[in-house]
Amino acid sequence: MDEQTQQTPNTLTKQFPCGSCGARLEFAPGTITLKCPYCSHQNSIPQSADEIRELDFYDYLARASEQEESEQVQTVKCQSCGAVSTLQPNISMSHCPFCGTQLQAKAKADRLIKPGAILPFKVPKNKALELFRSWLSGLWFAPGGLKDQAVREGGIKGMYLPYWTFDAKSTTWYDGERGEDYYVSEQYSDTDKDGNSVTRTRQVRHTRWYPASGTVWQNFDDLVVQAGRSLPSGIVDALEPWNLKELVPFQDAYMSGFQAEAYQIELGDGFERAKTEMDAAIRETIKKDIGGDQQRIGTVRTQFDGINFKHILLPVWISAYRYGKKTYRFLINGDTGEVQGERPWSIAKIALAAVAALIILVIVVLVMQK
Repeated sequence: MDEQTQQTPNTLTKQFPCGSCGARLEFAPGTITLKCPYCSHQNSIPQSADEIRELDFYDYLARASEQEESEQVQTVKCQSCGAVSTLQPNISMSHCPFCGTQLQAKAKADRLIKPGAILPFKVPKNKALELFRSWLSGLWFAPGGLKDQAVREGGIKGMYLPYWTFDAKSTTWYDGERGEDYYVSEQYSDTDKDGNSVTRTRQVRHTRWYPASGTVWQNFDDLVVQAGRSLPSGIVDALEPWNLKELVPFQDAYMSGFQAEAYQIELGDGFERAKTEMDAAIRETIKKDIGGDQQRIGTVRTQFDGINFKHILLPVWISAYRYGKKTYRFLINGDTGEVQGERPWSIAKIALAAVAALIILVIVVLVMQK
């Protein structure tokens, strides 16, 4: 595969010229080839036999400034939504892909951790557009003209979103209490169907509590944490699951024709978020270790060892369109085709539908009365 390394201010970026017409080749989703958008010439992407590397978390933090795993890249920050996107040499970007606002800021150089792995796009653009139009056509009570405006203004763009993955081994010491339930028969007064006062018996649950303590161990593998801030976490989380088994070692070729969001959640902060998820899993393990019918957890002390991480890029088709004064986003998992989106509602249409339903109800009532 022919490639050129182009020197731009403060960064090295790779371009892949077409061997037939000289245009820039772009990655073709669902394949392992680069394809010319003009003459359809194709070049295969050499597949790496290397394993995806996982880096030692504490070692990296101690020597962050010396790491070969970092690189200097050109980024541009949207002044409206705060999204930070990396700039590729074969992509012109005049509008923010995350909110549709016209970009006015100039690119600047940032030193970032290199991606160690990437999940290449499988869903091609024409299929993504088909899914977008299908989703729009299924919207009830959407404002008039939304479908045309959304497709016209937003279009759809292929973006790679940044994530951290973490591996860790946890050892947790805990103190707590184990509850064992027992039941006691109690009498109470009640009224029967004839209005007479009667005495009934019921079983009332009580709990005996006993001290409990112990140690639990847990292994975490490829715990995924968002490293970007440009999209609402709820809508991005709904795109899961990601097929991490199909990650491949990062190559610039998979980026050709696409953009990437630069991570804004630093490595250390990413691990703190991962710990929140790990802590929840550890507490469930503690409850199982305590046993009994109920559990109370008191003190918890956890030690994490063998912490490794990867910086990975995951594929998303995104359309950001504005309606009224608000930005709405539509997302497609570029690997599985899972669709998620935000949408506006037409108050007028909802009101008309409510009035129509009320009129129909009145007519039905009148007919039944006659």
